[in-house]
Amino acid sequence: MPTVAPLDLEGHVLTTAFLGDIPVFATSSGTIHRLDGGEKVTEAHSGLLACIKDPANQTLITGGEDGKVLRISHDGSVDELAHVPRKWISVLAAGPQGAVAYAHGKSSFVRLADGSVKEYPEERTVEALDFAPKGLRIAAARYNGVTLHWVGTNGAPVDLEWKGAHTGVTFSPDGRFLVTTMQETALHGWKLDGKTGPDARHMRMTGYPAKVKSLSWSPKGKWLASSGAPAAIVWPFSSKDGPMGKAPLELGTRANILVTNVAFHPAEEVLAIGFIDGMILAVRIADGKEALLRRPGKGGITSMAWSATGKLLAFASDGGDCGVIDISA
Repeated sequence: MPTVAPLDLEGHVLTTAFLGDIPVFATSSGTIHRLDGGEKVTEAHSGLLACIKDPANQTLITGGEDGKVLRISHDGSVDELAHVPRKWISVLAAGPQGAVAYAHGKSSFVRLADGSVKEYPEERTVEALDFAPKGLRIAAARYNGVTLHWVGTNGAPVDLEWKGAHTGVTFSPDGRFLVTTMQETALHGWKLDGKTGPDARHMRMTGYPAKVKSLSWSPKGKWLASSGAPAAIVWPFSSKDGPMGKAPLELGTRANILVTNVAFHPAEEVLAIGFIDGMILAVRIADGKEALLRRPGKGGITSMAWSATGKLLAFASDGGDCGVIDISA
């Protein structure tokens, strides 16, 4: 059995990540805990709403009830990137060349590395953002679809329409597909092959009993894993049409116990699956072989993150029981 180094924190833990080889844990109360030769704490926000890792430079980007967007380094130092008084910042994305996107109300904002900020208004409230893997392009999820904006050029925005509330958005690692999570317990996707507007190729991924709150791409983008069912639902994206006409894999099936978080290993097609009862399984895509990484705990798994080597897995929960699993043990 892998060894688990536990960490008990107060309340709901939103996000965990590795900054270099330092595991960090962000709580909804606004504190960032680092395990760096002992536990160290940074008071970041009075109420944390969103926290993501910026993979380009090993920092966290955070948004809070105080209207601030912060960049937090592995040593706990804090840089303020934006401050919008009396607004809650719950939508964030980190992009190439030091760009950071955030949203409030019906506008997305992109802050470039030189500190300049560009606004992209929408007709509906922005629910989620993601940067394309190549080129400065952002996708803004909203009611009835997604808008694609080029950053830094005057290209017209592209609207990808599909009825319903789109609550999350992600580009595939190769930039060929765009997938959203929906309020209607489904995923929706578009094939970005040059056809836009009504001719865009749609992908409907339905049948979830609960809302999908966690997505993870495999290292080369061949698979997209998702939560929202009593198994991890893993869609195939290796063919030119993605999952259209294909059934997903169902990994780590447990009767009536929902998967709440999924995280692909950084190098291998191995998926970490976190459940609502705190259990964590690792499952290999090739043969479905399972390994128990953690027995059930106090709270549902809210976030998992692999170290760069893939030997350590940090996990967080809504009950505050967190930790780091050493799978090389």
